[in-house]
Amino acid sequence: MQEVSAVDAESKLGEVARAGAATLLGAVIAEQVMLRDGVRRLAHLSPPEVARATSLASLVLRQMAALDGVLDQFMDRRPPLKVQNVCRICAAEVLIEGIASHGAVNGAVSIVKRDRKNARFSGLVNAVCRKLTGQTLPVTAPQPLPKAIRGALIGAYGHDVTEAIEAAHSLRPPVDLTVKSDPKAWAEKLDGTVLPNGSVRVQPGTQLSALPGFEDGDWWVQDAAAAVPVTLLGDVGGKRVLDLCAAPGGKTMQLAAAGAQVTALDVAADRMERVAENLARTKLQAEMVVADALNWEPDAPFDTILLDAPCSATGTIRRHPDLPFVRPSLDLKPLLDLQAALIDRAAGWLTPGGMLVYSVCSLIPVEGERQIDRALSRGVLQPADAPCLDPAWKINSHSLRLRPDFWPDLGGMDGFFAALLQKPAKKPDVDTESRAA
Repeated sequence: MQEVSAVDAESKLGEVARAGAATLLGAVIAEQVMLRDGVRRLAHLSPPEVARATSLASLVLRQMAALDGVLDQFMDRRPPLKVQNVCRICAAEVLIEGIASHGAVNGAVSIVKRDRKNARFSGLVNAVCRKLTGQTLPVTAPQPLPKAIRGALIGAYGHDVTEAIEAAHSLRPPVDLTVKSDPKAWAEKLDGTVLPNGSVRVQPGTQLSALPGFEDGDWWVQDAAAAVPVTLLGDVGGKRVLDLCAAPGGKTMQLAAAGAQVTALDVAADRMERVAENLARTKLQAEMVVADALNWEPDAPFDTILLDAPCSATGTIRRHPDLPFVRPSLDLKPLLDLQAALIDRAAGWLTPGGMLVYSVCSLIPVEGERQIDRALSRGVLQPADAPCLDPAWKINSHSLRLRPDFWPDLGGMDGFFAALLQKPAKKPDVDTESRAA
């Protein structure tokens, strides 16, 4: 049997991954399909090939405006989207990753030649991509968000902060881990860094399954910002806690690791399967419920509820550069109605004096700050004093706002809003007090 050299294996990985990345870009840009769903179209590829294809597609999406600015210099008019995407991939490899141009160019030409519909553009691809040699990606303003999202952020935070958020989106984010114990020791084992909130940060591209502690379930992947809402609850040991809208399970595991008696509820059965897998790997326990929270009723009230509500997910663009291409508009009315309904349902399931954390991975205040203002005006909940690691996050006594431009020297964080609310304690029975007197 002929042996495959390391160089040949790397070449094959690159060629297959480039074609996979082109498939993913087409799904995102032309069909408004999220990368996580488009990956299903790469079922014929190996895990390393899928990982490389996804990484390449994400890189292009983060820097598409700048890449197109370079490529447009060498084209009288843009070719069909499939061909344009192949050129974008080649430009990203050469100008951003510093890959040898001959390999990237040959790979691009090969992909187009195999596409019967677009094979006639192979000469154009060869000519354009060869001109990338010696070029540099211009230092320009960060890629702007879609008009609707950008307008909402400017209205909330101003131009300077919005541009800082866009700049954070242009960078490939590191990977954050929540560890069961001793973050400092785990950071040393994983060659990572301990963040101020106790998360452990490792570099992007790290093969997580090969790291110490993965098989034993000593940690799980969770953005540092996503790990903050649970900390607002303080000591949950022994408490009966509901994780509402629980998938994919990061907060469920946080609660279980802290000793809570957790019920994890979500409407999506397939996503709850992932929660179950994560719990099994980390050897943590939680009661699993697949149900629509608007129709479900618990057997008994909860001491504490964590509601990580469905939202626009605009706070996660840093990790999901495909989102602005798939959801460029902000149709928030259905989400706002659902969020309000879930808050009121959750309030009804709390014991008197019980605590509720409401959180959303959104940067849009109407889903966060304004949603809580409206909830408080309905009188079913009252504000509670929320602990906060950093004064810059604090909005008022009960809520905090996290943004992608925070912690710039540490690699940033996702955007989140979180608020700590409390169900009023049961009022004393006046007649009973009178009789006692």
